[in-house]
Amino acid sequence: QVQLVESGGGLVQAGGSLRLSCSASGSIASINLMGWYRQALEKQRELVASITRGGLMDYADSVKGRFSISRDNAKNTIYLQMNNLKPEDTAVYYCNVEILSTLAWQTRSYWGQGTQVTVSS
Repeated sequence: QVQLVESGGGLVQAGGSLRLSCSASGSIASINLMGWYRQALEKQRELVASITRGGLMDYADSVKGRFSISRDNAKNTIYLQMNNLKPEDTAVYYCNVEILSTLAWQTRSYWGQGTQVTVSS
C-alpha cells in the first residue's frame, strides 16, 4: 500500500502566500516524477508544476515567477510554495507522484486526496 497525504491549503487574500506539502508513505522502492495539479470549479485538471528526482522543474506559464516546487527525497515529500496568489489560483490542488511500489514492483501514478486553496480578492 502507498499513501499520499496533503496539507497546507486554506483561505488567503490576493497577494498572500501558502505552502502545500505532500508526503508519500508505505511500500515504496523509489519515487520518480512528482507534481502538483489543480482543478477549479467546472474546469479540467491542469498541471501546475513538476519536478524530477534529479531536480529538473517545470511550471505552467500562469504560475511562473510566483510558485516554486521542491522535494525532499529523504522524506518522500514534495512542496509547493505559492506566492502572490491571485483569485484565479482558487482550486483544489492535488499532488501526483510516480512510485515504484515494493508490492507489485511496477511504477504507477498515485494521487493525493486534494486540498482546497481559495484566494479572495
